[in-house]
Amino acid sequence: MSLTDLLLGRPLKSKEERAERCGSGGGIAIFGLDALSSAAYGPEAALTVLIPLGAAGIAYMLPISASIIVLLAIVYFSYRQTIEAYPTGGGSYTVARENLGPTAGLLAAAALMIDYILTAAVGISAGIGALVSAVPRLQPHILALCLVTLVVITVANLRGVREVGALFMLPTYLFIASLLGAIALGLVKTLASGGRPVAVAAPPPVPAQTGVLTAWLLLQAFSNGCTAMTGVEAVSNGVRAFREPV
Repeated sequence: MSLTDLLLGRPLKSKEERAERCGSGGGIAIFGLDALSSAAYGPEAALTVLIPLGAAGIAYMLPISASIIVLLAIVYFSYRQTIEAYPTGGGSYTVARENLGPTAGLLAAAALMIDYILTAAVGISAGIGALVSAVPRLQPHILALCLVTLVVITVANLRGVREVGALFMLPTYLFIASLLGAIALGLVKTLASGGRPVAVAAPPPVPAQTGVLTAWLLLQAFSNGCTAMTGVEAVSNGVRAFREPV
């Protein structure tokens, strides 16, 4: 067995392509991970803009979050229609090219390539940042950890859809369970304390306002928060990777 076959797996025949398709369980790990990982840094990106504004800025976090959720719902129903209209796979490039022309298609493709590069870069750096915050002694090795993670993800994706699903399924569902568990625990503590839960550690005082709240800053916070939506298109692009429904 050659080194290439060891790293990337053996070459597959065309007739074996159907066996490589995934179900909904593996599809969440393969195509949903981009969108799920965005939840780790989207809210933080919005808060980075609002926190220097003090209480006046933080008060706008809820309406901005609600606006992003509404936008996400619109995108969700839009992609459901896209999947039905393009059952062989229809992302921004395909839809824009066939409905608006080649120039719009190329523009959408360029934006999509930049989006995926930034999604991988920001997702990896945010994940390693969270790891280093939990294990501070790893801080001198941040760059090395990011590069190793990038190499692992690259090799895993080159091995094929089924291998990627098997590798990412455990961390994906562990992340979902942890996120839902944190939300459930917060709701239980809030209800048990009559709406005034006691903090485990006293939160820092709200900083003094260091900037002027303007429409531009609110739009910037909204734009930064929308990074939580990156990767949503992956499912629409990967329709052909799913098995036929029974």
